[in-house]
Amino acid sequence: MSTGTTASGITFKRTPDASFDVVKGFDYEPKYVDIDGLRMAYYDEGKGESGHTVLLMHGEPTWSYLYKDMIPPLLEAGHRVVAPDLIGFGRSDKPTERSSYTYELHVKWVKMFLEHMKLLNLTVFCQDWGGLITLRIAGDEPDRYERIVVSNTGLPVGTSPGPAFEKWQQTSQTTPVLDCGKLVASTAVNRKLEESDVAAFNAPFPDNDESYLAGARIFPMLVPISPDHPSVPKNIAAWKGLAAREKPLLSLWGMGDPLLGPAEPVLRSKVPGAKDQPHQTFSGGHFMQFEHGPELAKAINDWLK
Repeated sequence: MSTGTTASGITFKRTPDASFDVVKGFDYEPKYVDIDGLRMAYYDEGKGESGHTVLLMHGEPTWSYLYKDMIPPLLEAGHRVVAPDLIGFGRSDKPTERSSYTYELHVKWVKMFLEHMKLLNLTVFCQDWGGLITLRIAGDEPDRYERIVVSNTGLPVGTSPGPAFEKWQQTSQTTPVLDCGKLVASTAVNRKLEESDVAAFNAPFPDNDESYLAGARIFPMLVPISPDHPSVPKNIAAWKGLAAREKPLLSLWGMGDPLLGPAEPVLRSKVPGAKDQPHQTFSGGHFMQFEHGPELAKAINDWLK
């Protein structure tokens, strides 16, 4: 099946498996779960001999391939690693209408995924939209995550993070061709992406076909940076939960990120569980996983010891 419609009327497309033949160095077998009539892809590796399960949450416009350099050292440390592709990205189904994407739906879909997986003693690493979703859930459900690692993300409550983000919003809506591979490459400060990496980030969106790219196009406009955004009250409520959170929170931040580099102190200062943790900053850009993947994995492994 390459196209379909859910019971709630969401029309979607499914990226052909052959599109991922260009992916190199990410030889993990995808698994799938039905979420509201949409197929959500995820990777589940390792047996968790360490007693820890590490959930890796990507953002926009990437997919689990972003963690290709982090997964091997996490597995070597004995952890179970679970990495889902958000609906609209990676190997997951892609609703074709921009109106089918909302912040609240993505929070709901990830909650459904977590319920299905019955994950326990969970450490989550979240970046970009992975954090917008994860931090919201953590604020809503204090016991969902035992530990949180944050990297270049946040939980907005109606204010803009600044001109760089506003420029990205405008670019995302006006650029004639949204080349996701080149977009990731352009944010890297310390690493030049190989052509195979660019191809892998473009693989979910064959020929840059806009019908596959609806999620990637609309995600920047879904961030609640205006006071009238419908998710602002729920995010404010979630912040109250985060402000009372004593469970550990670790910040591993890329200071070369023009979008969110300056936001590094926010979570550390507002979440009690961040106190006295071994936070680290790096010189990398927005997609830290691709510039400092092994170092990030080492920091997580050392922390979990």
